[in-house]
Amino acid sequence: MGSRRVAVVTGASAGIGAATARVLAAEGFAVYTGARRVERLETLAREAGCIPLALDVTDQASVDAFAAHLPDRVHVLVNNAGGALGLDRIVEMDEQRWLTMYQTNVLGLVRVSKALFGRLEASGSAHVVNIGSIAGLETYVGGGGYTAVKHAVRAINDTMRLEWLGKPIRISEIDPGLVETEFSLVRFAGDAGRAGAVYAGMEPLTAADIAEAVRWVVSLPPHVNVDQMVIKPLAQARAALVHRQS
Repeated sequence: MGSRRVAVVTGASAGIGAATARVLAAEGFAVYTGARRVERLETLAREAGCIPLALDVTDQASVDAFAAHLPDRVHVLVNNAGGALGLDRIVEMDEQRWLTMYQTNVLGLVRVSKALFGRLEASGSAHVVNIGSIAGLETYVGGGGYTAVKHAVRAINDTMRLEWLGKPIRISEIDPGLVETEFSLVRFAGDAGRAGAVYAGMEPLTAADIAEAVRWVVSLPPHVNVDQMVIKPLAQARAALVHRQS
C-alpha cells in the first residue's frame, strides 16, 4: 500500500461499519474491512476499493488470522463490531443472548485492540475509534443486557485512554442514539415489523451520519483527542424518550 495510511474497520459488512469504510476509503486510506459475512465485504470492496477479510471478533483464532493479513503499521482502528439481541427483562434473561452480546461488543473489541496494538504504536500516529451507544450512558426497560455491555465498552474505552497515555495513539468513543440500519432487524431476529416500529414517526440518524463523525475525529491534528462524542437525532432526547409524529 506504499505510503497510504491504513484503516481497519470491524463489523464492516453493513450499517455504520460499511459506511465508515466507504468514507475512509474516499479520504485516501487503505481500508481493511473485517466481518463474518465476507460476501458483503467483497461487494463493498468492488464499490469502494476496500480489502475484505474474514473476521469473527468472538473467536481468538479468527482475530489472530485477521491481524496476520494486516500491514505492519495501522493508523486507524474503528471497533464497530457489536449489536443487540432481544429486549429481555432481568427476570426473563436469555443467558446465551447476553453472553453473545458480551462476547461481541466487549471482548471482541478488546481482542482486536490487543492484536493490533503493536501496529498502532508502530504507525507513530494512530487513532482507535470505539463505537459505543447512548445505551452506555443510560438504561431502559428491557435493555439490561445491551446497556450492560455498552457501559462496559465505555469502561474499556476510558481504561484504554489511561493505559495508553504517552503512546502515539488517540482514543475516541462515539455514542449514537437511534440509527436506522440492520441493528433493530438483528435485535428482533428478523422481525421487520418490530424493527420498523423503532423508527416510526421520526427521522433517525443514518449510518452515513456516524461515518462522518468518525471521519471528522480522525482528521483532526494528532494532538487533538475527542474523548467522547454523543450523537442523537433531533427527535430523541433519551434512549426511550422520542418525539414521534402521529
